[in-house]
Amino acid sequence: MVRRSVLFSPGDQPDLLRKAPGTGTDVVVFDLEDAVAPARKSDARTAVHDVLADPEFDPDCEVWVRVNPVGTEADDDVEAVFSDEAIGRVDGVLLPKVSDEDDVRTLDRILNEHDRSLPVMALVESAAGVLHAESIAAADPTDALLFGAEDLSADVGATRTSDGTEVLYAREHVVLAASAAGIDAIDTVHTDIEDADGLREATQFAVELGYDGKMAIHPSQVDPINDAFTPDEGRIQWARRIVEATSDADDGVVRVDDEMVDAPLIQQAERVLERAHAAGDVDFD
Repeated sequence: MVRRSVLFSPGDQPDLLRKAPGTGTDVVVFDLEDAVAPARKSDARTAVHDVLADPEFDPDCEVWVRVNPVGTEADDDVEAVFSDEAIGRVDGVLLPKVSDEDDVRTLDRILNEHDRSLPVMALVESAAGVLHAESIAAADPTDALLFGAEDLSADVGATRTSDGTEVLYAREHVVLAASAAGIDAIDTVHTDIEDADGLREATQFAVELGYDGKMAIHPSQVDPINDAFTPDEGRIQWARRIVEATSDADDGVVRVDDEMVDAPLIQQAERVLERAHAAGDVDFD
């Protein structure tokens, strides 16, 4: 399973919902929250349900549904969308505005009340959410931790800048919390869909921070995100040399390509190969 790109699709636009899996994204999110105007929430629930329940809808990627926050309309979303006909095409529920682990457990309880069991992807986008990221990530239902820089900036009164220093601590904190819990970390959106260079730069930085993927708000962002999170051939060959040279080594440190290789570097190499294998672009035979 690979989650390099996570593409949001408005829940009240069924044509886009059906097309989204064809963009090459690893995950498509049917959005019932921010992408839908309050007056159209009911229409969106109906549209999402009908697409998911359609036997001809056969996506080749993961499908998540972003419900509204707990304490608002999450219960209505679950009841309306996750019917017996639709549930089989849903891989997880994305919960926004997660402030602490109780929010995750509340959604899990709502799902259970409707006889549903799905992993929860927790979107951390507030000061409280960032400060509770470790416990949110460690909650049993949590399967991925997502970082939302735009809402966080609004919450704390920060001014968004191109280099993102105002959210850097939070961005690092979220990826550390996810890594400690052994779950995926998904980076924030790049809001300027015309800024291809900025997207590539931001995505590469997310890779360097240790994120597993990045959210996208337009299909044009999917390929650059996938490319950044897929190791290139040079990196793969480096990782292969590291793993092959150390697989039978007796010493704790060996020399590969004039580089002294120890356990942390071996772990990096193994991660590169895992990423490449998950992307399905590399033959390891």
